[in-house]
Parts: sequence; C-alpha cells; structure tokens
Amino acid sequence: MTEFALETEGLGKRYGRSWALRDCTLQLPTGRIAALVGPNGAGKSTLLHLAVGLLRPDEGRVRVFGRDPRADAGVLAGIGFVAQDTPLYRDFTAAELITMGGRLNRTWAADLAADRLAQLGIPVDRPVGRLSGGQRAQVALALALAKRPRLLLLDEPIAALDPLARHEFMQTLMGAVAETGTTVLLSSHLLADLERSCDHLVLLRTASVQLSGEVDELLVGHRTLVGPRTDGPIPGVAEVLRASHTDRQSTLVVRLDGAPLDPSWIVHDVALEDLVLAHLAAAETRAAARTASEVAA
Repeated sequence: MTEFALETEGLGKRYGRSWALRDCTLQLPTGRIAALVGPNGAGKSTLLHLAVGLLRPDEGRVRVFGRDPRADAGVLAGIGFVAQDTPLYRDFTAAELITMGGRLNRTWAADLAADRLAQLGIPVDRPVGRLSGGQRAQVALALALAKRPRLLLLDEPIAALDPLARHEFMQTLMGAVAETGTTVLLSSHLLADLERSCDHLVLLRTASVQLSGEVDELLVGHRTLVGPRTDGPIPGVAEVLRASHTDRQSTLVVRLDGAPLDPSWIVHDVALEDLVLAHLAAAETRAAARTASEVAA
C-alpha cells in the first residue's frame, strides 16, 4: 500500500471573497522530490502553509503522513519548512541559530547543520544579515535539515539566487535527500533547475491542481509533433495542448492516447518546461471558452 507524505482532498482556503486555493486534491508519495509549479497567485504558498499547519482550511482536508498538522502537534516534528525569502533572525549568527534550534526541537542534529555549513565555507560566527543571499539560503536549508524531517517544504528558496548559488543549493539539497530519504516539495518558477532534480510534479493554476504525477510518466505521455498544417483530430492524440501554425506546417504539444501516431508527423520528446507551459496554455484556452459560453448564455 502506498504511503503518502502529503495528501489533500477538496482543500480550500479563502481570503474574503477570493479563493487562494480551492478543490485541491493531490497525493504525494513518500520518498519523492516534487516540484510545485504554477503562475503567481496560483496558490502554491497557501498550499505549503496549510500543509505545515500555519493556516486553517476553509474546506476540505490536508494530511501529512495520514495526520492533521493542526490537530496533531506531533506531526510537526517531522516537517521542515523554509518559507519564501528564507526568513531568519538577521542579527543572529548561524551558530546562534543552530543553538536556538536545539532548544526548540526535540530531535535536532546540531552537528549536521554545522558540518554542512563548514563544508560550504559559510562562516557561522557572522550575523546572517551580513551573508550573501545564497549563503542565507544555505543556512536556512541547513537548519531545516537539522530537524531531520520526514517531509521538507521549500517555498521559492532559490528564486533570488544567481545561477552558481542555485546550483550549490540544489546540490546540497539532493545530497541531503539521498542520505536521509526525506520527501521534498519544492515550489519554484525555475523549471530548468527542477527538471534536473525532481521526479514528481504538481501544477497549480487559479487555485486548483491542473496536473499531478510522476515526471517520467507525464513526459512519456506527451510529445511535440511537427507536420502538415492541420486543425482537425489526429489519430493517437487525446488532446492538443498548445499549437502554432504557419501556412504549411503545424507544431503541436499533445497528450497521447496510446494509439499509433500518423507516421507523417515528426515526433519530438517534450521537456518539463514545455509540458508545464502547454498545460497552462490549455487551461487558459478552456477558461476563455467557458467565459465566452457564459456570456453567450
């Protein structure tokens, strides 16, 4: 039986009249490194705050390893969380933050955090407010991992980092996960970085899950087709997600239905970024069609 690190069913959170997250249903198996992607305002941060118990759902439910993070304080001991902009006490040194973590957490590996920062050459005796953005992100990650979490939630931790700092952060993260088997849910807009490291995808748009599953399985089920100009149905294609046309040629990102494709099409694999953009474009098209239908009615 599959164990889920994070499971939601009809989960919703509302601010006034607007839903930040609604009818969110997903299952994240244990041991995965999952990418949480979507445009700004899609509900990514709200989902993470609900999962860590900082927000109360307005509808539906959320479970972490089968338990409610708000009703069962014991589950919080197994969750590590790095919030957006990696908030830290900027006047504290990394050494002081490591000591404080030991006072606040029953299971705390101070040596693990100190050793990681030493390996990265990050001074632990300097106020973290005087460190670079990449160094502060590494301190926040080291503190989260020192908790030895079963589930690690990361909210845009690398968005403001330069390419080298992003690479170093992801290398540290991947190394730690390989050692511990921690399940990770990482929110980010940087799809190229996610494609190299993540094996599971959760795509949010307008407060709901648009796509969720194993990255390899999702990529196998999609292709880019290049062939003669067409606007009609194509054998072997369940859905055309994104299309561009010239007078003589069509380029399509499609979801396959398992049947053989017409050999007149040139078939290319789909990258994760193309897959995400195609599903977002398809969702926009469906939303526009619904709006037009409602106006006409």
